[in-house]
Amino acid sequence: MTDAAHPLERARSAAPSMIDRLGEAEVGVVLGSGWAAAADDIGAVRAEMPFEEIPGCVTPTVAGHRNVVRAVDVNGTSAWIFGGRSHLYEGHGPHEVVHTVRAAVLAGCRTIILTNAAGGLDPDIPPGTPVLLSDQLNLTGTTPLIGSDPPPGFPGRFCDLTELYSKRLRDAAAHHDASLTDGVYAGLVGGAFETPAEIRMLGAMGANLVGMSTVLEAIAAKHLGAEVAGVSLVTNLAAGLTGSLSHLEVLEVAAASTDRMLALIDALLRAA
Repeated sequence: MTDAAHPLERARSAAPSMIDRLGEAEVGVVLGSGWAAAADDIGAVRAEMPFEEIPGCVTPTVAGHRNVVRAVDVNGTSAWIFGGRSHLYEGHGPHEVVHTVRAAVLAGCRTIILTNAAGGLDPDIPPGTPVLLSDQLNLTGTTPLIGSDPPPGFPGRFCDLTELYSKRLRDAAAHHDASLTDGVYAGLVGGAFETPAEIRMLGAMGANLVGMSTVLEAIAAKHLGAEVAGVSLVTNLAAGLTGSLSHLEVLEVAAASTDRMLALIDALLRAA
């Protein structure tokens, strides 16, 4: 693989086009399943850019995601709000999944806020509850650091994930809402929901939440030097703890929790 074809170079080449359309930003926010409506109420919109016009970007196809990036100002902080994301289960590789996050960091976003809808493994944390991510289990079987060595000018192959999710940002969010709790997010490929046996396994491994996104984006952002915050919205109890599971339930719970999630995103943006 030549430098010109390297995924990091492709992300770097996308950054100028995004800056031209959206202006510069300090923070990138990725909205998960069912969060797209929240984009309408995050800050004053300065500009928009469809995903398909971002060089090298694959377009999200999952219900509950919007194919647009908005540039907004929130209390003096400039941010790019990604209305959706792509997933491994859509048939994409890890580099395609993290492309927009990499482009945002390389365009100047020093903080990345990742949100998602998640299954909860703790019956005491009901659907509709936001949980700050303190750590993760990458169980996708892949990584955005796979492939040839990074080209000159990029960080090296290896990345320290001892503090993947920023304690500073978690503390700022907890100051905003003292009822918030921390959790460990297990990221799997999807798109099948997990079996009850898999949920028992994940609980034994220390997971509090499970989903189909976020883990690769967090690694990619941290590798490039960004400060990372993660928030899961528990939209359903995991298999074996409730009845049948559906994506429609995920979207409905997320929509009903929009106000609380907006307030939390606002607190993180103020701290970024």
